[in-house]
Amino acid sequence: MSVLKTPVVPARVRQVPESFSWVDHRLVRENHINGRSHASLALYLFLVTVADAQGLSYWSENALGRRLRLDVPRLREARAELEAAGLVAYEHPMWQVLALPGGAV
Repeated sequence: MSVLKTPVVPARVRQVPESFSWVDHRLVRENHINGRSHASLALYLFLVTVADAQGLSYWSENALGRRLRLDVPRLREARAELEAAGLVAYEHPMWQVLALPGGAV
C-alpha cells in the first residue's frame, strides 16, 4: 500500500545544502542546536536520517520512542522543543524536517 505524503509546511520543504549532506552545517554555524536537549537532538538526527527528499516521514511515536529509548511523554517534549525552534513540524502522522530559515547557503 502506498502512502500519499504531503508536506505539513509546503513553503519550508528542505533542499540539499551545498555542503553535500542532509545535515546542514548552518545548524552549528547559526546556533540552531545550541541549548537543545540530548533527546531533541537525537530525535532531529533520526528524523533527518529517515526522512525522504522533502523531509517527510511518518514514524509513529511508539516506534520512535523504542528506537531512541524515550518514553512517549519525553518524545513529545523533544518534539515540542524542535517545533519551537522551527526545526520540525508535526501533524499526525506526518513529520517534516524543515528547511532552516533563509534557505540553504
